[in-house]
Amino acid sequence: MKIAGWILSGLIGLFLAIASAAPKLLGLEAAIEPMDVVGWPVKYLLLIAAIEIGCVVLFLIPRTALLGAVLTTGLLGASLAANLRVDNPLFSHTLFSIYLGIAVWVALWLREEKVRAVFPLVRP
Repeated sequence: MKIAGWILSGLIGLFLAIASAAPKLLGLEAAIEPMDVVGWPVKYLLLIAAIEIGCVVLFLIPRTALLGAVLTTGLLGASLAANLRVDNPLFSHTLFSIYLGIAVWVALWLREEKVRAVFPLVRP
């Protein structure tokens, strides 16, 4: 279980760093266009990218993984709210934050015994 959790954590980290933060850092159209759709100024691209990278780093360090998961959940909640506000497609855009958030918590649950103890699938 622990190995599966680390693999999933690595995939989440790569996705957030490469597919989400990197286009923002590079100022690519793939990052600018969604900001325009939700009504956010482009001046926030670097700040959002830095927050994403910070969340990923915290999530991947075992000692700070719980804090990273909580902060990532907050970041994803903001993304969900922004997409919901502009009536973006529900299953592909708006709920993607929920899908990714579930993956973050499943990864943490798989790799951390203490999290499994707090959220057991079956009662002992």
